[in-house]
Amino acid sequence: MYVIIVGCGRVGSELAKLLSGEGHDVVIIDKNRQSFDRLGNTFNGLTMVGNGFDLNLLKQAGVEKANAFCAVTNGDNTNLIAAQVAKKIFHVQKVFARVYDPQRAHIYSALGLDIISGTILVAAMLRDKIIESRFSSYLIESKDLGVIEIEVKNSLVGKTIHDIDLPGEFIVVAIRSMHGVVLPQANTVLKDKDVLMGLVKVTSLRQVRERFHLNEK
Repeated sequence: MYVIIVGCGRVGSELAKLLSGEGHDVVIIDKNRQSFDRLGNTFNGLTMVGNGFDLNLLKQAGVEKANAFCAVTNGDNTNLIAAQVAKKIFHVQKVFARVYDPQRAHIYSALGLDIISGTILVAAMLRDKIIESRFSSYLIESKDLGVIEIEVKNSLVGKTIHDIDLPGEFIVVAIRSMHGVVLPQANTVLKDKDVLMGLVKVTSLRQVRERFHLNEK
């Protein structure tokens, strides 16, 4: 893929290194040339100095052929403007913007922008650890879905994935055991002390907890 990243801070630099290391074509833009020092010696993408919403600079960066555009500076306004320029003017297929202010995150999500809010994600992570250690709603910001962990014991031992899946409410997506993590099939048999990782609708969480006797307070 051809990816343009605006902002070479902690998030932008790590994302650039990850994508570059996987063989993707990466261009990273930042107003401060020294920020590129975070990329280290192994980064083999292109660095450009300037504003991420400068039309001429974006054209030089190849925005018209970009598959994805990520605005991850430390300024909400910059990220939102850059994201809108990429989406509305250059019609980049995948556009993401990092936003710190939760109120802005909801507003711009409603306008059709893909928003990543670290504030919401971290708050949700802490909430899940405090209230329900087995449940992780932060993985999907829509709040419609989450991931729940269930230890296999008692009546679950010997059952198959087909036996316990609840279509439309709960689906097992992975099993963690002493041998590692596997992606199960419908006929996979559950063993004692396996840990199921299931995708669950938040509105069905109470029913799922009751079905599997997860009564942790």
